[in-house]
Amino acid sequence: MSAGVADALGRVHPRAAADARIVCLVPSLTELLCELGLTGHIVGRTGFCVHPRPAVTGIPKMGGTKTPDLRAILDAAPTHLIVNIDENRRDHVDFLSAHIPHVVVTHPCRPEDNRELFRLFGWIFGALSGVESRAAGLHAAFEAAWTDLGTSCRGLARLPVLYLIWREPWMTVSRTTYISALLSAAGLDTLPEASEVRYPQFGWADPGVAGARHVLLSSEPYRFGTRHLAEVEARCGRRAHLVDGQMLSWYGNRAIAGLRYAARLRHELENGAGIAALRRPARP
Repeated sequence: MSAGVADALGRVHPRAAADARIVCLVPSLTELLCELGLTGHIVGRTGFCVHPRPAVTGIPKMGGTKTPDLRAILDAAPTHLIVNIDENRRDHVDFLSAHIPHVVVTHPCRPEDNRELFRLFGWIFGALSGVESRAAGLHAAFEAAWTDLGTSCRGLARLPVLYLIWREPWMTVSRTTYISALLSAAGLDTLPEASEVRYPQFGWADPGVAGARHVLLSSEPYRFGTRHLAEVEARCGRRAHLVDGQMLSWYGNRAIAGLRYAARLRHELENGAGIAALRRPARP
């Protein structure tokens, strides 16, 4: 690891001490902390931090990503708070920053940003037993999966898709999001092509989404299920598929499995098979 790695706000944090106490308000990063061997240092999580299930069961829940229990967080006396620009509210983070010594801000927008994420966590917590080597191992595994994705999808024609994250109002993702960037790496271009907001609402008659060849219904944040497939296909006249939102939106260690999931999805769409039922791969 380098002599210092900056977070999303450009701040280089010192190495964490052996008595580090961590509250994490980002589900995918709670999973990453556990994967790095830091479970024993996590003193708080959100109710959405559900992986790895055996490890997080004993960690106190402290509200949600948008509705954290600020009092409980402060009472836990953390030395480190892990947050994300998209997932957590700035007013909450600003309040907690006045009381917690180290607030680590993250903002992965592309799959490639996982490289820096592994380096960041490897740097901050690298003085703790085994963390630095585990972070390096994740980096290597990511590089292998990233190379495999490029090789697997090379030569395939690009497919325009509509990725649903909410129903009534119907919402999708812009091309500035991590989800869209991951799908793009697999040759799947999300619609609309341009949007002023990261998670735009749309109408089924909007010309910006009319060119979609397939519609992908994510398992989160809205819990799309098989009952929604016929509804969506009737609205748009396109084939609809259920996809695992965690595989396509969670960064950190799950991103490694996410790259392989995206490659598999791309080939299933290419072959016309699609995904007939929601798949939840085993924990990576």
